[in-house]
Amino acid sequence: MKLNEHHLMQLAAVLDAGGVTEGAAMLGMTQPAVSRSLSKLEARVGEPLFLKGRRPLQATPLGEQLAAQGRMIIIASRRASDAVQGFVTGTKGVIRVGGVPFFMDAMISRMIAEFQNFEPEVTVQQSYLNQPEMIAALQGNQIDLGIVPIGTPDIGAGFEFTEILPGRNIVACRPDHPLLRNPRLKAQDLASFPWVAPLPGSPLMSDLQMILMSIGMSDLNVRYSGGSLMSVINYIAGTDAMAVLPFSVVFAQRYENRVTVLPYEIPQPNRSLGILRRVGGPRTPAAERFASHITTSFDNLKHIIKRHENAVVWGR
Repeated sequence: MKLNEHHLMQLAAVLDAGGVTEGAAMLGMTQPAVSRSLSKLEARVGEPLFLKGRRPLQATPLGEQLAAQGRMIIIASRRASDAVQGFVTGTKGVIRVGGVPFFMDAMISRMIAEFQNFEPEVTVQQSYLNQPEMIAALQGNQIDLGIVPIGTPDIGAGFEFTEILPGRNIVACRPDHPLLRNPRLKAQDLASFPWVAPLPGSPLMSDLQMILMSIGMSDLNVRYSGGSLMSVINYIAGTDAMAVLPFSVVFAQRYENRVTVLPYEIPQPNRSLGILRRVGGPRTPAAERFASHITTSFDNLKHIIKRHENAVVWGR
């Protein structure tokens, strides 16, 4: 036997409100319309749903069972309405974010936390991706947006790139590194100490090669490679090794005082950190709100990062 779900909802509302008039008002309906629905429901089940002569209305055992189902339908309907409202406003849903490891660990993960403090019902699914994997993931609709350092000429057709931070690389070392005591650093000094190689596929690998070319060396003494941001910082903090890192990543670690900038100018890539999206791809409100949050957060940070950079006395 198939019953009309709306009739069950109206039965529950009438019993919870104590009368047909009150229940109709709760549902935004007229009293005659609700009365007709309840009469149809009784005719359909072939049993009375209310105890006669009781005020406020009281249900028969069958009426109470059907009302319980009606309450569940009301709850589900309200949840569905909330889900639609949350999706439309971007306050509920799932955001799939791909990003290069060092930036995600140093800066973006903190911004995700800040975003979810304001939007606790949004779920963020993060994956570590470099540019080639990110483009494939966007094309396959596996992520909503990517956060990646990229040069404008590198953007393929069908993608759009929103810059959030200009590119700036530095040589990172521990705060008491021997080279920091040298006021006149030379290119050969950089080759006198061990280095940390970036993760495979990282654009920092090509940046390290640019340093080699600038100092006229064919090779550096790489003693450690393939580590996460935290492992690289731990390694640098405990050795005399150096690494090429984005200035903003070192800036994000400034309060830890475990890694600092070696004040030696190195060749800079024509690259910026930004948000990569597919033109014409799906744009969920939650993902758009998140992208806006990331952009605003970096807008607020840019002048602080620049001031921190200007405080470094650069050598050559």
